[in-house]
Amino acid sequence: MTQVFDEAGRALPVTVVQAGPCIVTQIKTKQTDGYNSVQLGYDQVKQKIINKPELGHLAKSNAPPLRHLREYPLNDTSQFELGQSINADIFTAGQLVDITGTSIGRGFAGYQKRHNFRRGPMAHGSKNHRLPGSTGAGTTPGRTYPGKKMAGRYGGKRTTIRKLEVVRVDSDRNLLLIKGAVPGKSGALLSIGPTKKVGG
Repeated sequence: MTQVFDEAGRALPVTVVQAGPCIVTQIKTKQTDGYNSVQLGYDQVKQKIINKPELGHLAKSNAPPLRHLREYPLNDTSQFELGQSINADIFTAGQLVDITGTSIGRGFAGYQKRHNFRRGPMAHGSKNHRLPGSTGAGTTPGRTYPGKKMAGRYGGKRTTIRKLEVVRVDSDRNLLLIKGAVPGKSGALLSIGPTKKVGG
């Protein structure tokens, strides 16, 4: 993350994202597969890293060895061709996008960090500073109900942040400057698409 300044001189926190080049490695249609989608590949690597079945799949589109393959369902695939390169210039400044990635894993976390619970009294006699307190209802039912908010694994899940604004597009270096934070650590793989309308 870094910051840039807009025309009014306001500092905007932005995340710099490498957005391409992505190569179209497969096009699925209703006639051949029962639905329409486009498969994109990203991150060219040495040939020995990719196994032979995947190399054969990539050879059909004359694509180089690519580490990541991801499929995107579409209503119309006619604008795409096998082997086509998709770059950051498909986005425009001011556009709203949805970004999906794996959030930062925080391991086994307590209930305060994980669920934003309050702490107990900090007086010496309370003996309850960060303890969870009661977790069940006594003899009946004599157990803790599933779904109770308690300590456990926190983060490391696939999550989507909606309606993030594209501040600038650097088409020469395939960079997007996106306002705010995105899921995952530095260097994590992200899926970026235009914001979808939810509901009617």
